[in-house]
Amino acid sequence: MKYLIVGLGNPGIEYSETRHNIGFKTLDALAGASNVVFTPSRLVDVAEVKHKGRTLILIKPTTFMNLSGKAVNYWLQQEKIPLERMLVITDDLALPFGKIRIRAKGSHGGHNGLRNIEEILGTQGYARMRFGVGSDFGPGQQVQYVLAPWNQDEAAALAARLNIAKDAILSFSTAGLARTMSDYNNR
Repeated sequence: MKYLIVGLGNPGIEYSETRHNIGFKTLDALAGASNVVFTPSRLVDVAEVKHKGRTLILIKPTTFMNLSGKAVNYWLQQEKIPLERMLVITDDLALPFGKIRIRAKGSHGGHNGLRNIEEILGTQGYARMRFGVGSDFGPGQQVQYVLAPWNQDEAAALAARLNIAKDAILSFSTAGLARTMSDYNNR
């Protein structure tokens, strides 16, 4: 059984350690723990993780955040994966740093990557994991905040938080969405 796990972010070294790239960072943690590496492919960098009889196709769109839907749609079609077996990981300003919230569906909440996926797929009906990046910024500073690197405290705590997110992804593929939401939301 195949699952599509989408980490949202922006390609390029200048974005790699920014809050906006937590989707990429989460998939990097899962790939690293599974001893697999990402390789360039159509519209994405892709890796494949085998876990308890499941195949997780990990994709990091190279289309930039605001055009993520094109890559997501292509890979759903290419791998013939139904929407209910897709999970999108993204940053969330409304959650405190490191908290995760998993939902079966929902609005884009102003997030341009989710907005584009919703526009391309024509639905809000897909699972997403929001990873809290906090909201320690002044008026009009949102873009600078999400495109800034982690502060020292966040950087020190990031590995432990990524480990929880990684475990939640594996749970999604084996225990299912409802159980994963129950076990991991707000951890």
